[in-house]
Amino acid sequence: MKFSHSLQFNAVPDWSSNYISYSNLKKLIFQLEKQLHQANRPVSQDAESSPLLNGSIDDPDKVFTRALDHDLEKICTFYQLKELEIYGEVDALLKDTADFNAEHDASESQDGTQGRRNTTFRARNASMFKSFSFGRKRRASTVSRSNRDVIDEEDESDDGANEHSQLKKSKSRDGNAGNLSASQTMDDIRTSTELAQRRPSTAFDDFDDNALSALYDEGITLKKRTISLYVSICELRSFIQLNQTGFRKVLKKYDKILDRNLKSSYLQEIVNAAYPFREETMKHLAEHLDTVEKVYADLVTKGDVETARRELRLHLREHVVWERNTVWREMIGIERKAQAANMGIRQTLLGRDTDPRKARMQGDDPDAVTKEVVTPVGRYRCPTFLLHSTFYILLGIIAVFFVLLFVPIMDKPEQQNCLAMVVFVSLLWATEAIPLFVTSLLVPFLVVVLRVVRSDAKPYRRLESKAAASYVFAAMWTPVIMLLLGGFTIAAALSKYNIAKMMATFVLSKAGTKPSTVLITSMFVAMFASMWISNVAAPVLCFSIVQPILRNLPSDSPMSKALLLGIALASNMGGAASPIASPQNLIALQNMSPAPGWGIWFFIALPVCIITILLIWVLLLVSFKPGRNTTIVPIRPMKDKFTGIQWFISITTLVTIALWCVTHQLEPLFGDMGVVAIIPIVLFFGTGVLTKEDFNNFLWTIIILAAGGLALGKAVNSSGLLHTIALAITDKVEHLSLYGVLVVFCALIMVVATFISHTVAALIVLPLVQQVGQGMAEPHPNLLVMGSVLMASAAMGLPTSGFPNMTAIMMEDSQTGQRYLQVRHFLTRGIPSSLIAFCVVVTVGYGLMLAVRF
Repeated sequence: MKFSHSLQFNAVPDWSSNYISYSNLKKLIFQLEKQLHQANRPVSQDAESSPLLNGSIDDPDKVFTRALDHDLEKICTFYQLKELEIYGEVDALLKDTADFNAEHDASESQDGTQGRRNTTFRARNASMFKSFSFGRKRRASTVSRSNRDVIDEEDESDDGANEHSQLKKSKSRDGNAGNLSASQTMDDIRTSTELAQRRPSTAFDDFDDNALSALYDEGITLKKRTISLYVSICELRSFIQLNQTGFRKVLKKYDKILDRNLKSSYLQEIVNAAYPFREETMKHLAEHLDTVEKVYADLVTKGDVETARRELRLHLREHVVWERNTVWREMIGIERKAQAANMGIRQTLLGRDTDPRKARMQGDDPDAVTKEVVTPVGRYRCPTFLLHSTFYILLGIIAVFFVLLFVPIMDKPEQQNCLAMVVFVSLLWATEAIPLFVTSLLVPFLVVVLRVVRSDAKPYRRLESKAAASYVFAAMWTPVIMLLLGGFTIAAALSKYNIAKMMATFVLSKAGTKPSTVLITSMFVAMFASMWISNVAAPVLCFSIVQPILRNLPSDSPMSKALLLGIALASNMGGAASPIASPQNLIALQNMSPAPGWGIWFFIALPVCIITILLIWVLLLVSFKPGRNTTIVPIRPMKDKFTGIQWFISITTLVTIALWCVTHQLEPLFGDMGVVAIIPIVLFFGTGVLTKEDFNNFLWTIIILAAGGLALGKAVNSSGLLHTIALAITDKVEHLSLYGVLVVFCALIMVVATFISHTVAALIVLPLVQQVGQGMAEPHPNLLVMGSVLMASAAMGLPTSGFPNMTAIMMEDSQTGQRYLQVRHFLTRGIPSSLIAFCVVVTVGYGLMLAVRF
């Protein structure tokens, strides 16, 4: 969570204006960075681009220190006033508690009628109702989760947390003390009081009843005041902790962005010396907390301070939970609405609007469930989903499915059913009429219901439903899925502990300030990151690293466009560089027999990716000319030292990759790469480096998509349909050489993957490619599959062609809110880049695949 969000979450709502102005200080840092950058620029010869005023700026340390001093003074003034107020309330509570104890002791004495009269008089006149209003509800508070006084989330017990718990009651005439149970309600208390008073009547029985009632109400009031003060003191301590963290974080950001060294001196000499942040201040707070706990123990728990502390923490937790259920949820809602204002909230399923310009935006009214339609015979209201194109696309796909199901095309019924299923699933994947992973889940259902699969041994009899279910579900969980999980685990660890970011910033910091060098370095960093943390997360990481460069460039700078487009295109190519970089590579491994080791994969894929990226770099330099009138802000490496956990993650990752590279040699020991993938999963999750929340955050939709694709490939192969289609295609291309077949399939998958997901394109095409290669006079299935999967990652001609492109086109200038890239940039650079990659794959890639005897 960002600290600005954490500050909002943990701040006391009524005190919000008195915390450190963290967001404003961050804006000031970026302004100072831009001023320094402009001051260091060479004098421009262009009159239009030169500043109107050429004045020297103040020392940034002085400017930033003044802003910090202002916030510090505001915090100190508020804290001292609030501390004085709360400590005064504590002193008043101690005095009132002493009076209450005196009244309680007096009520227990049996000094006669006059004593009872005096007790009643004092109880009524000293009632706390005069100083404490039940009608005024105190604003619920929030206390930092790091606060030691907030109990663990797992402690759900509410014993003793009731406001009517265990208050002292006067002894009955037989001398036995009566204790009020924590679970009693007010009615129960009143009933027990009446029962205790059933004794021989005296002239002052009514006075005894009223005295006991007033004394009890007084105790309830004192208990409420004690709880309120306890929460207030905890809030005060949280106020100190949050502001201290805020100063530390904002100074760290200042030193990092402006390359200064202000943090240590300012914290030690100014912040730590201020009254709220002194050690004696915290000790004073702790002493008052102890005092309040003892008062509560004296009032409620019969002097048991530990029980009193536990009950007070329960009350504190109630406040925290209340805030999480209201303020925090509201804040999350605001964040989501803000994102929706930029990206649009799209309806789901049948009513989804695929045009972002028509999508629901922040502040728009919810879409109507029904809509009025004017027809020649009158006006009718119908559900809105009936008017959406997606609904009719879905109907058309279902119609095609039933036509293929009942119109005889294939000789055997299982192949006929399988053909209908393949076309149905492929159309759903291609159009995304329903979510991709939902389509994948349809695969085992259709396989079993349509009885598509056959036994693996001759005479290939059609399997019954029960046997078919076992067959298809076994195909969905293979070593490839474990390899995918192992890749997700390594990616999560490298990302969570900033290892990938530290490595990337270190490399980019060496690139200097020459635009062409910065561009090529950024592209190779993106490619390398895509190899290990997927080409979904890699562009996001790289875009965040180059933010200092983007902030200090004009909004329409060619360098900004070249940098973002270069990172996106390089991330696409990086998706082919390692077997775990993208799901389509794992699908290729499943369709290759024998599956190549990591060493062979690197031998083929890395040269192809490197040469392609160099050629794309030249294309971007020629088309954008990013070096003209462009001054680059150097990226500084992260100064954090490598921790023990980071070393552990790095060593485990390197060992796992090494084992993957030599899996064929270690096959008698491990059997498959999927077994090796269990090593990082066990080590990272078993030691607590990653948690179950990290596991839940895996891209399970991608895993289900891959599993469905594997099941579809297995079913199509088992039914014999794939073999039949492959024979037909082989007859058409038998006059072509191996090279000609490679060119045909690479061109086919390039076109398909440009318009639909790379993974979906691989799911549909790769099993067919493998069968065609197997059926050739001189079989080369692995060569055709490898060339096709390299080309699947290199299809990047549209903004929707892969996650990196979609991420890049959504990048906006923080000052103007305009997107850096438009669709035309992808059409004019992405399509040529795809063609460049195609040429490299069918030349360099072809030669390398022949060299390893594919």
